[in-house]
Amino acid sequence: MRTLVRYLAAAAAVLLAVTPAVPASAARGPNHIAFRMTDPRIDESSGIAAGIRHPGVVYTVNDSGDSARVFAVGPDGKTRAVLKLSGFVARDWEAVAVGRDERGRPSVYVGDIGDNLDGAWPNVAVFRFTEPADLTDRSVHATRFRLKYAAGARNAEGMMIDPRTNRLYVISKEFSGGVFEAPKKLRSGHMNKLRRVGEAPSVATDAAYAPDGSSFVIRTYFGAMFYDRIGHQVSTSFLPSQKQGESITYTRDGRNVLIGSEGKKSPVWQVPVPDGLRPTPTPKPSAGADGKKASDDGVGGHSTLTGLIIVLVVAGAGWLILRRRRT
Repeated sequence: MRTLVRYLAAAAAVLLAVTPAVPASAARGPNHIAFRMTDPRIDESSGIAAGIRHPGVVYTVNDSGDSARVFAVGPDGKTRAVLKLSGFVARDWEAVAVGRDERGRPSVYVGDIGDNLDGAWPNVAVFRFTEPADLTDRSVHATRFRLKYAAGARNAEGMMIDPRTNRLYVISKEFSGGVFEAPKKLRSGHMNKLRRVGEAPSVATDAAYAPDGSSFVIRTYFGAMFYDRIGHQVSTSFLPSQKQGESITYTRDGRNVLIGSEGKKSPVWQVPVPDGLRPTPTPKPSAGADGKKASDDGVGGHSTLTGLIIVLVVAGAGWLILRRRRT
């Protein structure tokens, strides 16, 4: 065992030697925590959507077990308003999206689309209310739209709205997940059929359209898959580790996505949208005085070497433990 300890200590020393300290200016990297949900009432944030009328504000809901309410959270993580949907019960709220109503007003859509029993509910529902002009605690009038899958009930946690057509889509949470399209116009007091129109990654937990409608993203617990408008996957991004990653939305400029997780005081990370999917071209890094590109400096330039050393440490430790057990 002493040999193992010495091996790990030596490897750690090498790792520290080749990994430069992160300067204060680089601490806020491309992937960084934008804010934390500070409200103790938000303990199972299961959906997130960036508002239209209030820049920097996102709307979120708790998973099953909470009352029918939506939290408006500012860019500092503090709750700006609690919006109660009077007359309704939250069965298994899993998603939030922002679109428009029949009059073109910005509106918040809440997806009561979860089904932990995988098909126990004969139908699901989406609630819609106008995004308030003023964010204050209040009760809001909401319209309920009932939805039913054409090919049988299923569990879902993802929902998105195409900003160009205002059409709603539900993404199922299955190993063979699917994208389900709602009717062009939702009708209250009527059963709206959901029809499968595409494939989705396994165990999808949320989805969102880019603000300009040119692309969309579907997330799982570990990664985000980006698609062009017609549904071709064009990029995949690994996401920062989260307790239980349940939500994703685009920032209003379309250049980043925000990802959230369940849990009290959960962090909301900001992750850049891959190159080629942003609304404007990304400037190339400028060269420094030594002729190196800015992206070659700092931790990023040593990521491959660091990863190799970590692999060697783990492999060596495993070999020594196995050898000790055999002797």
